[in-house]
Amino acid sequence: MAAGPRFRRRKGRAAPAEDDLRPVPPLASREERLARRAEDMSATESRSAAAEEARARDGQAAEAERARHAAEAEAETERLRIERDAERARIARELAEAREAERARAAEAERPLLLRAAEPAREPAPAPEAPPSVPGDGSAAAWERLARFSVDERELDRHRVVTASRHDPAHVAFDVLRTRLLQALAERGWSRVAVTSPTQGCGKTFTAANLGISLARQENARTVVLDLDLRRPTLHKVFGLREVGSMGDVLRGRTPPEAHLRRLGPNTFHAGGCIAFGFNDAPETYAAELLQDRRSRAALDLLEARFAPDVVLIDLPPALASDDVLALRPAFDAVLLVVGGGLTTQAEIREVQKRLGEDTPLLGVVLNRAEGVNTRKYAY
Repeated sequence: MAAGPRFRRRKGRAAPAEDDLRPVPPLASREERLARRAEDMSATESRSAAAEEARARDGQAAEAERARHAAEAEAETERLRIERDAERARIARELAEAREAERARAAEAERPLLLRAAEPAREPAPAPEAPPSVPGDGSAAAWERLARFSVDERELDRHRVVTASRHDPAHVAFDVLRTRLLQALAERGWSRVAVTSPTQGCGKTFTAANLGISLARQENARTVVLDLDLRRPTLHKVFGLREVGSMGDVLRGRTPPEAHLRRLGPNTFHAGGCIAFGFNDAPETYAAELLQDRRSRAALDLLEARFAPDVVLIDLPPALASDDVLALRPAFDAVLLVVGGGLTTQAEIREVQKRLGEDTPLLGVVLNRAEGVNTRKYAY
């Protein structure tokens, strides 16, 4: 007999939970809601007012700071103007005194000896007070008082200053350049020559150093070589020197030329002491502005008045890299352009001539690093 269906007893339902009969809190009244809203609005307005007041204070502080900076800038400008005017007056006074002393010496030399002998001896007038840097006994004495520096010939060989050892036949080209340069300057009454190149890497500093050493062997000519590549001064490194001072301070009138220039001391490569260098190890951020400043021209005039150099070689930056050469253009007489063989293009040379203008005399173009020429086969 088949088993009948089994019935299961259903579980009993859970007893219903007791109803929560706790009282519901009453809703806020309209007056309370309005009061809370008013409090919130008041707090918001207070925060806004505080923020506005803080902004006003910040604005006033910023305005006061701007006014203070403007006043400081104006005071600094006025101070620089006063210093510049005083420096111009000092340089003008020194130049006038130097010219007057030179005229007096020339006039004394031209007077007949008998007339001078017939005059009774007079008490010498007290010399006017002048800065100790202005020599009273002429440029030769001032030149002799310049500090000297020694140089290792091996350092010059390492930097390819071929005119020192003269072992490399290439030194002949610099000697020829020296002779032509001296003749051209003497014919025209010039002394200041800017040495530049179209672009970087053409060897302008190399040329200035070699030409300077070649000129140093010319005993009857005084030469001054100035490193006015104020953006990247490297001339002192060619001679293995460090801590050589700032040419920028000389141009500004802060350092007198006689305190900065250095004469070449005794050496083994027979270069005389008739050359002095104005080295520089302090790059200038605003080089063109400084070179264009009238103080720079006044400093060069003062240098010439004190030392009477026959040649002033000025190592300048590449002409197409900045406006430094143009900035100093009124202060030099002519340009010596150094071009790199296989590096400089005809278009760059024409661009340099265009920038300098037709009124800038070009003494010559020096071809450096020329390939395909074996200079040793011309050696004797």
